[in-house]
Formats: sequence, structure tokens, C-alpha cells
Amino acid sequence: METLFEILSWVLILSGSFFSVVGAVGIVRFPDFWARLHAVSISDSAGVILLLAGMALQAGWTLITVKLVIIGLFLFITGPTSTHAAASAALVSGLRPKEHPGLTGAQPPGKEGGA
Repeated sequence: METLFEILSWVLILSGSFFSVVGAVGIVRFPDFWARLHAVSISDSAGVILLLAGMALQAGWTLITVKLVIIGLFLFITGPTSTHAAASAALVSGLRPKEHPGLTGAQPPGKEGGA
């Protein structure tokens, strides 16, 4: 049973590390603020939760696990909140998302008004 917890904890830690690295690569590779913000917000939440879950399994049922759960709840709440605050500040300051021709929601010619 101990080996199962050991394997599961390392799977969680490695997958959390993978999501964190993918988010870091997204910051470097994506072209604009909005794409970068999206990449970081999604991967950051997933990476941190998986990392903390893996560390909690490594620690067992101790005070350390309680602290990790509290940290996880704090980051689970503040991560999306800070992302929303950064997006709102950028929008208010005048930074608008780019219009992509395929994503405007317009109907193709000849398809207006019906099924």
C-alpha cells in the first residue's frame, strides 16, 4: 500500500511540474498579453494543485498536509482572482484583444437569417 501512495504521489508531482513548465513555455511562445495570460492562468492552477496533492501524499497525515491543503485553497482562490484583476486592468487601460477573422461569430455568406 505504501508503494501505491509513493507511485501516485510521484505521478502527481511530475504531472504538476509538467503543467508548470508548459505554462512557462506559454509565456515565452504566445504572441500577445491575452494569450499569455490565458496560458499561465490555466496551467498555473492545474500545476499547483497537482504539485500540492503529490506533496501531501508524500507527507502522510501530518500537520504538513494540513498546511499544504490550506496553501492549496488559498492559491485556488487567489490565482483566478489575480488573473481576472490583471485582465480587467489591461482592458481598462485600453489593451484590447486582437480580432481574429475566423472567430468573429459572423455567418458565412448565404447563411443569414435561417437554418
